[in-house]
Amino acid sequence: MDWKKKILKEEAGYSLVVALMMILVLSVIGLAAAFNSNLEVRLSGNKRGATNAFYTADGGAQSVLADLANFSLSSYSLVPNSSSLAVELRNEDIDSQKTSPSLSMPSGISFADPPRVTIYHSSKTKVPRGLGFSAVHFEFNYYIIDSLGRDQIDASSTKANSEVREKIVRILPTALGGS
Repeated sequence: MDWKKKILKEEAGYSLVVALMMILVLSVIGLAAAFNSNLEVRLSGNKRGATNAFYTADGGAQSVLADLANFSLSSYSLVPNSSSLAVELRNEDIDSQKTSPSLSMPSGISFADPPRVTIYHSSKTKVPRGLGFSAVHFEFNYYIIDSLGRDQIDASSTKANSEVREKIVRILPTALGGS
């Protein structure tokens, strides 16, 4: 019985156990910090890619708007049925589309992966709300610009995508015109 009390009172291995426990705790903290920092780097990369894709899509929509030739209906093709359109566009009374409009970019601007832009023409003829002037002598053409942009920098196979969709109304004076 005496030898049991002697073993319990001896503290020779206690500091080794405490040191091992501290190494274990510090290792867990270090691994958690490494995983967290890796996650933060990936999240910031995803955010950068999504922002880049958004600005690519927006640049495509804005460059299409800058060229009036894109809104000449003679260059549009008929949409046979609405089931071929994106789900969000099926209730928009779309009758024709232009799948490769002219992208007029300022000099020095180019895309590694250009935005894919489609312009849809709607058969709506009603007067837009809130114009504040008589709509008798004007014709209204409704368009939807759908621009899909991809991340321009990321070299991986899964690039970020962004879609910008803008509804616009083109107001044209009729032959009756007015002053």
